[in-house]
Amino acid sequence: MEPGAKSFKEKRVRNITSLYYSRQDVQENIFNFSKNREICPRYFEGFGKRPDSFQYKGDVLELVKKGATSFHCSEEIWEDPMNIITGMDEQQSNELRTGWDLVIDIDCKWFDYSKLAAKSIIKTLNQNGIKNIGLKFSGSKGFHIIVPWKAFPKQIGGEDTKNLFPEIPRKIVAYLRSESQKLMKESLPEDFEKQFKGIKIKKGIQCLNCKEIANTYEQAEFYCNFCNRGEQKKIYSAEKKFFCPECKRELEVQNKEQISECQKCRINSKQNPNNFSQSIQTDLFDLMGLDIILVSSRHLFRMPYSLHEKTALVSMVVDQNEIDSFEPPQANPMKIQVKNFMPEAEEEEAKELVMRALDWNKENKINQGENEEKITGKFANYKPIKLNNLSEENFPPCVKSILKGVSDGKKRSLFILINLFRSVGMEKEELEKRIYSWNNKNKPKLKEGYIKSQLSWAYRKKPIMPPNCKEFYQGIGICLPDNTCNMIKNPVNYVVRKNFIMNKNIMKKER
Repeated sequence: MEPGAKSFKEKRVRNITSLYYSRQDVQENIFNFSKNREICPRYFEGFGKRPDSFQYKGDVLELVKKGATSFHCSEEIWEDPMNIITGMDEQQSNELRTGWDLVIDIDCKWFDYSKLAAKSIIKTLNQNGIKNIGLKFSGSKGFHIIVPWKAFPKQIGGEDTKNLFPEIPRKIVAYLRSESQKLMKESLPEDFEKQFKGIKIKKGIQCLNCKEIANTYEQAEFYCNFCNRGEQKKIYSAEKKFFCPECKRELEVQNKEQISECQKCRINSKQNPNNFSQSIQTDLFDLMGLDIILVSSRHLFRMPYSLHEKTALVSMVVDQNEIDSFEPPQANPMKIQVKNFMPEAEEEEAKELVMRALDWNKENKINQGENEEKITGKFANYKPIKLNNLSEENFPPCVKSILKGVSDGKKRSLFILINLFRSVGMEKEELEKRIYSWNNKNKPKLKEGYIKSQLSWAYRKKPIMPPNCKEFYQGIGICLPDNTCNMIKNPVNYVVRKNFIMNKNIMKKER
């Protein structure tokens, strides 16, 4: 194919976009569903700017005229999507977020098994008190299921449920996946085992720490030769293209590196290359293909009645009692009828579902980051230094500053504290007591599950020294050097020196 020439798939989609999106009912449906959601148009291969939102119904067609082929939106509901800032911290997200919908993505290579999975999940939801459920065809090989925000209790355990994203949706999906597999097994054809005998289903890169499938992306440098500017970006889709914000030319890709990241353990293969390996699963029930990654901050999914670039079909609403008879050709954009994807839920309809999901996760120790296993490992009781009379007064100024509580740099601060405390031989019980006491002073606090996972990971390996002074500490605004700081390079050395002086003075007094 000549450079700049359109592929057959692109030509097929672009031949119908203007005509299809000119329909008033399609524009109105997309616009109504977009309210208080972050939206992003796709221009066949590449996505548009983020954040974005529709102000008027006519904005849909205006973007189509500029080349948009489909529209995607967030699960999260925002007070004003245009106030979203890329890279904003948890507190900023919580202040902007007003709620979230539970969106379950089923995408199976074999469409008939996507149907079975959808039916099993809907039945499981029904058994857990959920009556009002939205279902739509994805436009390709699967379905999207939605339970509206209105159905969820607004507080769980004294915390605002809107702030418990993505933790609560992930736990619900894990529970539904387990329960619906039991129902799906009852519906499998007699020749199921024969059909898939010997087939291995490739799942991707696995985190060896928690055994979950990691999120994989490429990190690359993008360079514009015309404007002589470059930047680093993450690439989640090989189809996505990036363009220079100045001259709009396509950016040149340099130094690509594949990285796997475990969202549960908060580690990636660049930090811990030996913690990840290729996982090939033979569990045939993984055909359900529930996409946990869809339940993640600012993740987008295809909007109802948006076209699909690969198939030129519509992501249309499907009646639950018509799943068996539904076939992809019914999503022909020239023949579809528009219906609402969002059902009219009852207040707190999903309360029972949430409680059961939380109990199930606790019993099965699948807490999506809240690992409650007893900390064990080769180095669980490793004590490289044992300081007598260890006092907080002997900590360097930067650590004293951290211990007062921080608003920014909490994860880096936790890394410093764990490694400092372990390096000076602090007992495990005392270490954890100090860590949790410190976290209570933070605004907002780190998730308890995150702290547990970091402690668990730390105790499985040999203690390491915290970073040397200056840059690492300056980056979070806690570098406040005193006279002793000028003579040492690491907080551990500071504590050892101060502790030595203190013990020496005690001995002098005793004499």
